[in-house]
Amino acid sequence: MPMPQAQVGEVLALVAPRLRELRQRRGRTLADVTRDTGISTSTLSRLESGLRRPTIDLLLQLAHTYDVPLDDLVAAPAAKDPRVRSRAFRHHGATYLPLTRRAEGLQAYKIVLPGRRHDRVVTQGAHDGYDWVYVLSGHLLLALGEERVVLESGEAAEFDTTVPHAMVSADRYPCELLCLVSSQGERVHIRNVQP
Repeated sequence: MPMPQAQVGEVLALVAPRLRELRQRRGRTLADVTRDTGISTSTLSRLESGLRRPTIDLLLQLAHTYDVPLDDLVAAPAAKDPRVRSRAFRHHGATYLPLTRRAEGLQAYKIVLPGRRHDRVVTQGAHDGYDWVYVLSGHLLLALGEERVVLESGEAAEFDTTVPHAMVSADRYPCELLCLVSSQGERVHIRNVQP
């Protein structure tokens, strides 16, 4: 999501006093900085008074001359909170907890599959891509076409999702797993996982 223009203006407005304060702290005159950077004295004066909007070229030259990181000049806003705060949702008896924020690209989920009876039919689906699963607890029955694989806690699997497949608890106890899927695979799994 782009930074709002008002916030860009606020960040850039703080550059002028930072430039002046940094130059004065170093005991340098505008003429000294002009000699070192090639930036005219009038441009430097307008930058320090806020009458000229700084460009990245000018800021890079000044950061180099003052030997400071560019962030020291622009006081870039702090990064957003990196924690993913998502809500779990239920689908066909399974609980999904999104572990990634973005709607595109690779998606990560913690999935809790309910226990099931052995006589329940396992419905398989297929789509383009690859999936990766890691069993946190319980036993996962991974159906891949005619093949059935039971994964235990600590085991992982990666498979081609063009092969018909399904993931269900292998027994009457819940199974917790991590699953990495493409956004294309996400739509298929959330729609087709069967308890």
